[in-house]
Amino acid sequence: MMKSAARASVVDNRRRSVRLQHELPVAYRSVGSFITDWATNISQGGLFINTRKPLPVGTVVKLIIQLPGTGFPFDITGRVTRVAEWGNRTNVAPGMGIEFTDLESSKLQRIEAFVERLRRDLGSE
Repeated sequence: MMKSAARASVVDNRRRSVRLQHELPVAYRSVGSFITDWATNISQGGLFINTRKPLPVGTVVKLIIQLPGTGFPFDITGRVTRVAEWGNRTNVAPGMGIEFTDLESSKLQRIEAFVERLRRDLGSE
């Protein structure tokens, strides 16, 4: 299991699901090639990818995620719902918010189990 729980924290920013700060490697397809970046928070409904080159809002993306404690990575389809450009004046980390779409129940269960484990580890129940 990844040992980044010490740097993790709970983020409550009025979303449908509580987002938990946790660095997680993620790959996604953009213009015919795969890009690897870091998701910096995750919830049961989506994640935020820290990147200086976010895709436009509305873009459908295929993500490949490796959750700690799982044997192999799996793919998820999502849609860009929010973008924070590099050098923004609000001092928000650059990147893009991705909402999961068409999530199979087996993948949803793995994400929910990971988010619950992380929430317990952070003592945020």
